[in-house]
Amino acid sequence: MRAILQVATAIAFIAAVQHRGAAADDRPNFVLIIADDVSPDDLGCYGRATIETPNIDRLAGEGMVFDRAYLTTSSCSPTRCSLITGRYPHNTGAPELHMPLPEGQFRLPEALRSAGYHTVLAGKNHMGPAVQAAFDEATSPTGPGGERRWVEHLHGRPTDKPFLMWLASNDAHRDWQTSRQDRQYDPAEVVVPPFLVDGPATRKDLAAYYHEISRLDRFIGQVRQELERQGVADKTYVIFMADNGRPFPRCKTRLYDSGTKMPLIVWRPGTIGPARTRSMVSTIDVTATVLELAGVAIDARVQGVSFAPLLSDPSAEIRDYAFAEHNWHVGQAHERSVRHGEWLYIRNSLPRQPLACVESGPRYPAGKELWDAHAAGALNEAQGDVFLDPRPAEELYNVHNDPHQLHNLADDPAQGAALASLRRVLERWTEETGDSLPERLTPTVDITGDRQGMARDFERGEMPGASRDAMHINARGPVRQ
Repeated sequence: MRAILQVATAIAFIAAVQHRGAAADDRPNFVLIIADDVSPDDLGCYGRATIETPNIDRLAGEGMVFDRAYLTTSSCSPTRCSLITGRYPHNTGAPELHMPLPEGQFRLPEALRSAGYHTVLAGKNHMGPAVQAAFDEATSPTGPGGERRWVEHLHGRPTDKPFLMWLASNDAHRDWQTSRQDRQYDPAEVVVPPFLVDGPATRKDLAAYYHEISRLDRFIGQVRQELERQGVADKTYVIFMADNGRPFPRCKTRLYDSGTKMPLIVWRPGTIGPARTRSMVSTIDVTATVLELAGVAIDARVQGVSFAPLLSDPSAEIRDYAFAEHNWHVGQAHERSVRHGEWLYIRNSLPRQPLACVESGPRYPAGKELWDAHAAGALNEAQGDVFLDPRPAEELYNVHNDPHQLHNLADDPAQGAALASLRRVLERWTEETGDSLPERLTPTVDITGDRQGMARDFERGEMPGASRDAMHINARGPVRQ
């Protein structure tokens, strides 16, 4: 009898081990594709038929498209640090451009690696050495758009582990680079936003930007093809997003839709059906979602909430508010915003500071055409935004009625209730997450010369949230009403 029990116990143990192995094998893979400086308005699946993005459009047609996905900031490295930690920029300790993510912050790839995932960063890092060390493999951008090694990493991965591929493009970041394989656009085809000058230089500039988006699309098609070739497409979530809006005046760095509204598509054949959702999500929700889908506990430091429920029910809702911030990005800034329903509220603590990143200056064609028209007194109100002095301390927009956010309703008595409500929500978020206005700001870098750079004696100021130790605050602020 004892021998029989021993055999039965051994069989049960082996079965349990096999079950655990099967469960591990069943864990989904993740491919996170991050475009650089791309607005959703400039993709076919978001309505811009002029630009050829067949591979992105195919993901959208077969997966879930998010129509109300918002960034926590419209600035390259702060967005990436916010994404990889699931935290607001001022809570990461790296809220300004070109700042490395400090040690001690939560890092998504590290959590997945500890759970048995193979993790790879291929392409743009821009988050510093601590992040690079969080991946099993990390390679620099190669090729004009930085995507050339994407498929190579998929092809060479270990096949006995689930994987996270963090595929970060340089497309469509300035300076422009052309490739023969991809569509060259006629400047006459482009759609010029109303806040830019509709002139030959701007049109040519936009056409070059379109070209880089089409190149990015080609590499996304290659990634999908490799997943299908390996037979793992149905086990893989492909998440496509961008780090900030298009690199043009009144877009990148700004808190309008042109800066902080991001494309977001999630694709997994057989698991996610074709759908669009108008449920609101934030950058910081991506990390929480990946952790939940991977079966990994969501760390207490993650301030986002998982949008996994939306993947099976597009009508579900996970948040009523989305917050964003605009900190130093070559120029001093301290703007904060909150979205709720169709409303966008922006508070500017430095209304005498111009809000102009490098792309808003005369260094690039669209910026130069804008500056030349400004000097000639030929700009309309929308086009003159980047030259405003002073700027409004508060802005309120109905995004549904005013998609480009050109008509500030903050002084409209009829909108007083909406204004007061969003003020209170933003104040609560500021208090709970430990945000603050620095007493000593990082100095502005001149964007009007032929060359833009930091002087040898450049020294950063106090970081937003530093006076309140925001790096160690995990509170989310308001999420639901």
